[in-house]
This record gives sequence, structure tokens and C-alpha cells, in this order.
Amino acid sequence: MLNYIWFGMLVFGIIVGILNGRVDAVTKAVVDSSKSAVELSIGLLGIMCLWTGLMEVAEKSGIIRIISRGVRPILKFLFPGIPKGHPALGAIVMNLVANFLGLGNAATPLGLKAMSEMQKLNRNKETATNEMSMFLVLNTSCIQLVPATVIAVRAAAGSKNPTEIIGTIWFATICASIAGIITVKILSAFGRGRVR
Repeated sequence: MLNYIWFGMLVFGIIVGILNGRVDAVTKAVVDSSKSAVELSIGLLGIMCLWTGLMEVAEKSGIIRIISRGVRPILKFLFPGIPKGHPALGAIVMNLVANFLGLGNAATPLGLKAMSEMQKLNRNKETATNEMSMFLVLNTSCIQLVPATVIAVRAAAGSKNPTEIIGTIWFATICASIAGIITVKILSAFGRGRVR
């Protein structure tokens, strides 16, 4: 649906530009926007490759397992329905670490794997479990230590100080995560085992 909306907006803008006799401005905007999009993509590519590579090294070297053991009490509180040592916990940890480092794009496949593993534990395949709901909330509102993607976008856009937003992002994501965890726990208590 969103694709149709975007397409409609583009067509409408071009038609309005033609009717106003500003075809040259429309053409210039298309060329300038395309150039900016390519420059932004190339700027993001480097930082995404760096952090994705570091995540791969962390996984293969066992650092993720060590982190997983260190945060086991927190994971047990947040995801009580997932058995100890289940593959879902490893995928959850890797997703949260990727989000913690501000790598939303790198976290996406890990999030899909975590949801897939949690779905295997789900008795009612038509309804999300409390653990799935908690993961969704944490994935969406995850605390970001290094908002790498936002910093890369700001740097590519020409910001003189692309890291100045770090404090604000820490505050916003901490508040969002706390509010989300409390909400899921309250709804879990009233939902008789399932968030509805």
C-alpha cells in the first residue's frame, strides 16, 4: 500500500510541476536527489560493513556466548518462557547487541531468526507469546550505545558534529525501553499468559 502512496505522490508532483511550467526544476530535483541518494548510500555502506563484520567476529570468537552468559539473569526475567540454552536466546542477544551498537539493518536478520526460534516454542501459532511481544518491544526501543547508522547519515549529510545527538538518543531509548518493558509485563499479568 505504501508503494502506491509513494508512487502517487511522485506522479502528482511531476504533473503539478509540468502544469506550472517548471519541468526544468522537476528534472533538476530528480537529478540532485538521485546524486544525494547514491552519496548517502556509499557513506552508509562503509560503516555498515565495519559493524556487521565486527558482529560476525564477535559471534565466531565466542564473545556473544560470553555476553549471553553475563546477561542470563536479565534474559530470564524478560523471557521466562524460553528454556535455558535455547537458540532463541542467542539470536535475541545478537539482535540486541546489534541494536545496542545502532546497527538496525544488521539486527534485522537476527531479529527474524529470534522470532522464528520463539515461534517454534509457541503452542498457539496464531497468537504472539509474551516473549515474542517483549522481544518486539525491545527490538523497537532498544537502548543504543553507539547510534552508528544515525551518525553515518548525519556525517554523509554534511553535519559538522554528527555525534552530538548521542546523549539525546541514550535518554530517549532508555525511557522507551523502560516504558515498553513495564507495559509488556503489566499486559502479560492481565492477559493470563499471553499479550493480546
